[in-house]
Amino acid sequence: MAEGRRLRGRRRRLVIAVLALVVIAGFACSVMLGDRVYGPVEVWRVMIGEEVDGATFTVGSLRLPRATLAVATGLCFGLAGVTFQTMLRNPLASPDIIGISTGASAAAAIAIVMFGLGGAAVSGVAVVSGLVVAIVIYLLAFRRGGVGTRLILIGIGIAAMLESVIAYVLSQAGQWDLQEVTRWLTGSLNGVGWAQVASTAIALVVLGPLLLACTRSLSALQLGDDTAAALGVRVEVTRLFIVVAAVGLVAFATAAAGPIAFVAFLAGPIAARLVGPNGSLLVPAALVGAALVVIADFVGQHLLDTRFPVGVVTGVLGAPYLVYLIVRTNRAGGSL
Repeated sequence: MAEGRRLRGRRRRLVIAVLALVVIAGFACSVMLGDRVYGPVEVWRVMIGEEVDGATFTVGSLRLPRATLAVATGLCFGLAGVTFQTMLRNPLASPDIIGISTGASAAAAIAIVMFGLGGAAVSGVAVVSGLVVAIVIYLLAFRRGGVGTRLILIGIGIAAMLESVIAYVLSQAGQWDLQEVTRWLTGSLNGVGWAQVASTAIALVVLGPLLLACTRSLSALQLGDDTAAALGVRVEVTRLFIVVAAVGLVAFATAAAGPIAFVAFLAGPIAARLVGPNGSLLVPAALVGAALVVIADFVGQHLLDTRFPVGVVTGVLGAPYLVYLIVRTNRAGGSL
């Protein structure tokens, strides 16, 4: 048994190290490669504040904020997604499936089209809306100390209603607003700056450690409410705290880059396959999320005939897995 624990621990550390290297490699490629290639020395000089012909603008103002936000949003989505999936014991319990990301998107669309807002105002509206929608879903699902399947089903229903709201808003949008809303709803890193990076990084630095500190409580909740309570966990208080922290990560990431499709949904299952049974998936899933966003953005920008927003590439990856998961659950005679 001790040998098995040692092997699992070694595998976990190896997976985390490899994922971290993949993220670093993807970040480096995103910063150095493009229509013009810059070497590591030039990039480093820009990063420490030196003036480098051409690279100061291209790397410092365009590529570096984009790559940094890709990593930050990926970490946020991956960490939040696996938190929901672990707590609710269901791979479908992802923020982009149960309506939280859709709530932020609907509010942003309304803010742009109906009120003519832009920039930081839209981001602020998206953050607040994501939190409000999450609280509404939680309150509707809460009944005698349990949520689970009800939260998922109610979230999917609310997501469908919010999609209808988005469709209506798009039908009322002018040409310019339609382009802006569509870009935002797709999930894109185009035109991002250090302001978006700063807000997402602050959310990650503040809320990420709070979720990591709840690792043991989250593992206990995975065993069921009664077992968690027997282990000394204050179930409802802890669950609400975890939900608010995870939703905060999703809301800030969505406000910065839009609802990048399926990253929160895919990161947990991929991390589980890599790490194996037992142990927390929070750190591996966060790194998988970062790797997915960085690589998908690089592919969408440089490896296809036409440039695509990052959300299009991740959507192509995630949609087949969602269908597979539903079909597999149905064949196994299970339910949500």
